[in-house]
Amino acid sequence: MDVLFLSPNYPPEMPQFTRGLAAAGGRVHGVGDTPVHELPHAVRRALTSYLHVPAMGEVADVHARVLRWLAGRRPDRVESLWEPLTLLAAQLRADLRLPGMTPDTVLGFRDKPTMRQRVESAGLRVPRTTRVRTAHDARQAADRIGFPLILKPVDGAGSADTHRVETWPSFESALASMRHVPEATVEEFVEGEEFTYETLCVEGRVVYESVCRYEPNVLVARRNEWISPIIQALKSPAAESLAAGVQLGRDAVTALGMGTGITHMEWFRKTDGTAIFGEMACRPPGANMVDLMNYADDLDLFRDWGNAVVHGTVPARPARPWSAAIIFKRAEGQGRIRAVEGLDRFMQKHAAHVARVDLLPVGEPRRDWQATFLADGNLVVRHVDEETCRDLAHEAAATIKMYAG
Repeated sequence: MDVLFLSPNYPPEMPQFTRGLAAAGGRVHGVGDTPVHELPHAVRRALTSYLHVPAMGEVADVHARVLRWLAGRRPDRVESLWEPLTLLAAQLRADLRLPGMTPDTVLGFRDKPTMRQRVESAGLRVPRTTRVRTAHDARQAADRIGFPLILKPVDGAGSADTHRVETWPSFESALASMRHVPEATVEEFVEGEEFTYETLCVEGRVVYESVCRYEPNVLVARRNEWISPIIQALKSPAAESLAAGVQLGRDAVTALGMGTGITHMEWFRKTDGTAIFGEMACRPPGANMVDLMNYADDLDLFRDWGNAVVHGTVPARPARPWSAAIIFKRAEGQGRIRAVEGLDRFMQKHAAHVARVDLLPVGEPRRDWQATFLADGNLVVRHVDEETCRDLAHEAAATIKMYAG
């Protein structure tokens, strides 16, 4: 099978998905803005051919270049797992008359107000949401919805440019910081624990599912530099306490018309157990969460995705053997990493339960903690007992310190 894969080298997880496609037997034809001689060896080895374009962000230009490059040839599939390119992949499928999700279906994942309307029309609970294009519209929506509320871009990923606001002065400040955003949403703020729901689907049929928990909720972690955020892959999506969220996710997959690929949903569990939809994307989660799920499963989701695309089937997976948690560390101070404290002691106590240590080495410059959730590195711990895994993650967050200067 010939698979046209947009952006096989970026974001950072994409080389693994490129490998997964090739390992499943696909002939992978990549399109990217990394010069071919700068591609990692593993990516070049997985590619059958490659089109270098000046900038993947120039979607119209990439669209035209791909069609000229193909020159009438038709691959069997067009795929992209980088959110800004999912609509381009859908448009190329339509142009080439190929199977897969249509532009309208993908729009339901990319455009948040459209997404919420389609999910709500299926009878699922969503936050009240209003699309706004001007400051005047935003103020009117805020007046109707009331504080606290969320102000965020329509065309966004993760929590970039996302603000929780509780007063008119903070609302005006958030508006001022978003002058570069052409469209935004004003949304009801939902109080509750924040979870995710991930799937691998084949023609809309869920063949794999996972639930992860954010600690603390993402917006809290984004606002407080001192926090070491934790994402925990929970051991059993079938747990009774997760049933409402899992069913919500399954219903949202159906409501949005998911085809073949990976989904990533964020949802909230209120104190009464009610599950409320946040948003869903037709692409994998970031923040190393695919790695996290692989550590929990002892399997290879990158290759499973390749099998789903190439063969339309995925080998049966056993029950998840582990709960795994990733802890993101943020150094204190600015400049270059000068010391890491507490790691040796943690490893002496818990090395058997540490799956990965990936902290910036001494001498490396700090990352901008507001620009990337990956911060200054991470650890992954895992344990057969979910609560023990959570305790290990909290201990690592509290006792391992990084310093910059």
